[in-house]
Amino acid sequence: MNYQFLPFRFARFNNQEYLITNEVGEYIFLDKETFFRFINGELNPSSDVFYDIEAKQIATTDDIENIIPMLATKFRTKKSILRDFTTLHMVVPTLRCNSSCIYCQVARKNQDDHSSDMSKKTARNVVKTILQSPSPCIKIEFQGGDPSTDFEMVRYIIEEAEWQNLFKKKHLSFVICTNLTLITEKMAKYLKKHNCMISTSLDGPKDLHDINRPLQNKNLDHHAIFEKKLSMIRTIWQDPDCVSALMTTSKYSLGRFKDIIDEYVRLGFHSIFLRSLNPYGFAKQYKEKIAYPIEEFISNYKEGLDYIIELNKQGTFFIEGFAALLLKRILTPFATGFVDLQSPAGVGIAGAIYDYDGNVYVSDEARMMARFKNYYFKLGNVNANKHQEMFNGELLHHIIASACTECLPECSECVYQPYCGADPVRNMSEQGDMVGFRPTNEMCKKNKAIIHHIFQLIKNNDPEIIKTFWSWIN
Repeated sequence: MNYQFLPFRFARFNNQEYLITNEVGEYIFLDKETFFRFINGELNPSSDVFYDIEAKQIATTDDIENIIPMLATKFRTKKSILRDFTTLHMVVPTLRCNSSCIYCQVARKNQDDHSSDMSKKTARNVVKTILQSPSPCIKIEFQGGDPSTDFEMVRYIIEEAEWQNLFKKKHLSFVICTNLTLITEKMAKYLKKHNCMISTSLDGPKDLHDINRPLQNKNLDHHAIFEKKLSMIRTIWQDPDCVSALMTTSKYSLGRFKDIIDEYVRLGFHSIFLRSLNPYGFAKQYKEKIAYPIEEFISNYKEGLDYIIELNKQGTFFIEGFAALLLKRILTPFATGFVDLQSPAGVGIAGAIYDYDGNVYVSDEARMMARFKNYYFKLGNVNANKHQEMFNGELLHHIIASACTECLPECSECVYQPYCGADPVRNMSEQGDMVGFRPTNEMCKKNKAIIHHIFQLIKNNDPEIIKTFWSWIN
């Protein structure tokens, strides 16, 4: 052998080819014969294929000590999200909500139940804790319940954060997650004035949206109100992208991804995030009624992604959000801030959530577990604990130590490891410990299948598809 290997992972991609990836996500496909010649040290270092391998730092004819600094630089870039520490801070002003979603992941309260409203004292301490984060960029995202049911507290937190930030001088931004139905013109103007973006939920056409997300008042037409409020907000903002939307897949959504995507296009959205059901709250409690095998979601996702690609080929610019995140990780050297695709896991160190009572959890999913009396992932309380105690404490250190895909069983050897992430909260919820068991892990099955499908599309090298993929990244 006259070349040396650098760290890489590999897997049979199909009957005739192997996929190789390195520590920073660079990849190459090799036919079976070339692959075995390569690993046996029989490949000609002057061949074109070896030049491709060497260019991706999978093997080298140079001194390894000269290559390591380059790989280290790329690795630091991929992990650059860690430099800022916690950037996303989700805040729950209230658990009140006027919806009755069939998959609700938290124990929502009725609109007239004020037992779960955040106090001003807690709100001030939440803001104080958030602004102690070392990150130069802070995003405060209002969750619920539906935050619009206590809009006065939303206003209070925004203005308190802006006031405290006069001294901290961080780049501060806001997002409110709401079903839109209670948003008034006055609220919309206030949100625009304070540059608070709006995130909502749309599960598809009227019949499907109203099945998945009925209002507590059965006499009201949720979808019709949603469409009217969406138009009003866009008119006030003069920006069609001021509102983004997420969908959640219940069993009623299966077989209807084309209808769902068409509804997003009809309503003027330019992207969709095809999202599976999370196993928390009602979604876990009533899974026999609304859940489905993960394999069914995967097949629907592939059909949905292929349909979106066809829309782009026909001239309709439209992005599938999860694929776009994965493509950025596959095709570029840059990091993505999406918490679910981080290693070490983004829980606590990329995002955290502050409940109405001041309790702090490593993720929204951890808060959902707490609703059912599982407080394992509670970091502390803003009224009793300092930032350093919660975000540099023994619990968070333990969680993160158990959530690096580079050293988790099976993940450490998986060819798709550079593009995936750890989820200790979901592992604990579904499998009883933070590490989990990959052969029966639904998140693992889903991510591997989707990444494989995206690689297949890349490998097919259809110029229009590749052009579409780059347009999503750019």
